[in-house]
Amino acid sequence: MEIGRLLTAMVTPFDAAGQVDFAQARRLALALLDSGSEGVVAAGTTGEAPTLSHEEKLQLFAEVKAAVGKRGAVVAGTGTYNTAESIELSREAARVGVDALLLTTPYYSKPPQEGIFQHFQAIASAVSLPCIFYNIPGRTGVNVTAETMVRLAQVENIVGVKESSGDLKQISRVIEEAPAGPDGQAFKVWSGDDELTLPILSVGGYGVISVISHLVGSQIREMIQAYLSGRVEEAARIHRRLLPLVSALMSPPGNPIALKHALNGVGFNVGGYRLPLVAPDEESGRRIMAEVRRQRLDLTVAV
Repeated sequence: MEIGRLLTAMVTPFDAAGQVDFAQARRLALALLDSGSEGVVAAGTTGEAPTLSHEEKLQLFAEVKAAVGKRGAVVAGTGTYNTAESIELSREAARVGVDALLLTTPYYSKPPQEGIFQHFQAIASAVSLPCIFYNIPGRTGVNVTAETMVRLAQVENIVGVKESSGDLKQISRVIEEAPAGPDGQAFKVWSGDDELTLPILSVGGYGVISVISHLVGSQIREMIQAYLSGRVEEAARIHRRLLPLVSALMSPPGNPIALKHALNGVGFNVGGYRLPLVAPDEESGRRIMAEVRRQRLDLTVAV
């Protein structure tokens, strides 16, 4: 399965009792593919992964893949701060049929670069699936350096990185120095920040693992295709038009609180949150929806 340029980091819907709503997760995955995404990431940060049990994650992976089939890639968020636990979950995710794995940098423990390298290498070596590691120092407390990324690019089935450091100098260096894989495919850099998708494309990045694509997936895909086709000004116009939506969904109370509020507000019910996340206050909720309603949305909401 080709891992596309536009993946959506999918929210995890909950029902009124706070349980995972697997039926709605299936519907959401299909709606995202219908509105421009080439695949989805299940049980990532946006999917409230730290609050999901091992069993819930595996069922979520299986249900979403069963719904999506061959229409798009399903990338399973199987990385945690615990290497052994990450290996076990990754192996089980492979058995339920996902197409690739997303492995976050170990959080809280703030390991040194050698520990980060060995963590990702150990997980990748335990499975045959393509692996994407995730650098998000704002949440994990530690940056994966360019040197470590270039080393990781040499691990056979580590195919790319979701980069959320915001450091274009680092990202450019990785794109320049990372070797191609054994199959000749270039090491891929997906933007992990919607506001930096176009800038990262401009230095040789591959695509984006997006949050706002829940709502405007077709427009993000148009932006990527416009840039790749040489229509740079068209791509830049789309980029500028969507920036206020990025700000509305990423500013406090942040992701995924704002995104879930927006999805519920436009009629695609994804339920509430698991503690420690809570609903936005009334003023924040109004601000979020004011910008959402100003935008042209691509998500189809069943009546």
